[in-house]
Amino acid sequence: MIREPLAAGLTRHWDVDEVVVDTRTAFQHLVIARTAQGLSLFCDDDRQSTEFSQLTYHEALMVPALLLADRVDRVLVIGSSEGVVCQMAVAAGASVVDHIDIDEQAVKLCAEHLPYGYTLDELALAEKGEGPVRVRYIDGYEYIRTTSERYDIVLVDLPDEREEEAQHNRLYGEEFLRMCKALLTPGGVVVSQAGCQTMWRNTTLVRMWQRFNDVFGTVAYYGSDEHEWAYLFGRADEVADPTALMVERLPACGYRPESIDELALRGNSIPPYRVRHAGA
Repeated sequence: MIREPLAAGLTRHWDVDEVVVDTRTAFQHLVIARTAQGLSLFCDDDRQSTEFSQLTYHEALMVPALLLADRVDRVLVIGSSEGVVCQMAVAAGASVVDHIDIDEQAVKLCAEHLPYGYTLDELALAEKGEGPVRVRYIDGYEYIRTTSERYDIVLVDLPDEREEEAQHNRLYGEEFLRMCKALLTPGGVVVSQAGCQTMWRNTTLVRMWQRFNDVFGTVAYYGSDEHEWAYLFGRADEVADPTALMVERLPACGYRPESIDELALRGNSIPPYRVRHAGA
């Protein structure tokens, strides 16, 4: 059994039918196990993705960004060890996808054992830079801080921001978001996994909503109606109605989503009341 902490006094228990991998990498405790939701990835006891729901999660993260960006040619992905969003970017027409992940072992274990995302052969090509996806195992914060590359989409997909000190917390901060913004091409988009919508677990989302609005001229919200996570999308310039723009562009998107349609884009675009009114 895996005990996944959700919030103060709340824990989710996962029945495990088979443990496939149980190891401590240089950065985290990683488990790949077979659960009622198929093969499932856990990092430090937090569920990251499952065979059953991963597509819904990754489409909610990537598809609005594909639609909001004026161009989808050069994409940067920080984290997201499974590689699913990199594959979506390529399907949408990206010619360059730089995938930066600090945990080499995690990426390779995902490719070896998960039935979604990279295969081992695909990952080997990406590690060599042979093809549109280029994988590098370095600190995402330092890459953002030092690179001279420019991107149409900068996507950050990490475990949730923690109350205690954690290495990845700095990749949620306002300083980091401003560095991401500086890498955008005109009409480019920064997207981040931004936390959970529920009122008993919304601390990260409240913080990220404020940070995005402090940094970006346009902020769009997508709260998955079939998952528990919410995502924020920022453009440096001002777009009068970002949801209408995404709806308009959906029919022509090179990637065809299975869990998002026009009604989903419209219906999931309003942040929860407590997020919108935090600090009021």
